Amino acid sequence: MPIRPMKLSKRILGLTDGGSDGWDIFYKARAMRAAGRNVVELTIGEHDRRTEPEILNEMHRSALAGHTGYSALPGTDALRDAIAARIAERTGVPTARDNVVVTPGGQAALFAAHIAACDPGDTALFIDPYYATYPGTIRGAGAVARAVEARAECGFLPSEADLAMAADGAVSLLINSPNNPTGVVYDRDTLEGISRVCRDHDLWLISDEVYDTQVWNGAHLSPRTLPAMAKRTLVVGSLSKGHAMTGSRLGWLAGPEEAIGHLINLSTHTTYGVPGFVQDAGLFALNQGEALEAQIAEPFRRRHATVSDYFVRRGLPIAPSGATMYLMVDIRASGLTGEAFAHRLLDAEGIAVMPGESFGRAAAGHLRVALTVEDQLLMAAVAKLADLADKLVAEAA
Repeated sequence: MPIRPMKLSKRILGLTDGGSDGWDIFYKARAMRAAGRNVVELTIGEHDRRTEPEILNEMHRSALAGHTGYSALPGTDALRDAIAARIAERTGVPTARDNVVVTPGGQAALFAAHIAACDPGDTALFIDPYYATYPGTIRGAGAVARAVEARAECGFLPSEADLAMAADGAVSLLINSPNNPTGVVYDRDTLEGISRVCRDHDLWLISDEVYDTQVWNGAHLSPRTLPAMAKRTLVVGSLSKGHAMTGSRLGWLAGPEEAIGHLINLSTHTTYGVPGFVQDAGLFALNQGEALEAQIAEPFRRRHATVSDYFVRRGLPIAPSGATMYLMVDIRASGLTGEAFAHRLLDAEGIAVMPGESFGRAAAGHLRVALTVEDQLLMAAVAKLADLADKLVAEAA
């Protein structure tokens, strides 16, 4: 009698809703590199500079000093105090240690926030275009993921009317500003509209703000600062982007004290905390203040301006990006989908970019270009992208 495989849960089988996880080009590029092909990767948001030696030295010092046992599950008092002080200083919203729980990166914070906000079967809203893990994170928490499109013709800003229409029966809304993949920064009017929808429909707002140190034009506004929003907002933060600590997996959730108390309880039953020596390194990084954040951000500020200007000169439309280490390029005039264009660019030129379709329907026909290699190599790569776009547009004419 044949042995039948054990049955897996619907939740784990349904994380990607039966489709791709959005990372096909990334996996293909890595396989090509492993086979010896020279590939320029402009896919993931990985800094081309490593974590600062001073931060690593503090991590090493802490580990040698013995901070290698079980760590404080909510995060160390000193780190939570530093995160709370940073938030209070930048937003003006009183924030204390009890409003903060430390998590293993922003991704774990996203998952924890949805566990806190949603019961199994509840509907959770998110904005399309979205970071590729969002719908799977929501499904992993047992909720039903419902996308609300922020259309390209509206500058990828979500409409209050569209959100209100989608909000019936929902319990939460996930937003991301500064936005990955588009680089759009939500303005006050947009955030006030989002806040009205959350208040009118009694939604939790989960605000992913991990790119708050990479704003090039305009200003970042945390919706937790808006009237009556502090009690219903969970803010996701991280040291990954602002401090080039992607591999250290150090993030946090900030929100109402009661919710944070339960999220600390969740940590006991899931991650069991973040290593103490990593937390000490994170505290050291935060204590360097805005000077270190500006130093980490500067290459992306420069590249964002340079590549934006280049694409404009070449006649390639880009999203109205004011932030992040990405640019979203509109290649619909080529006649190809973003996915088909990305595969052709990778096969022909050895340049890997993320197709817009990896980030939802609203970004179809676009490419997300990560500005994550040194300047000369980056400019050579975007020139080849523009050349291919010109060729395809001419062929389609």
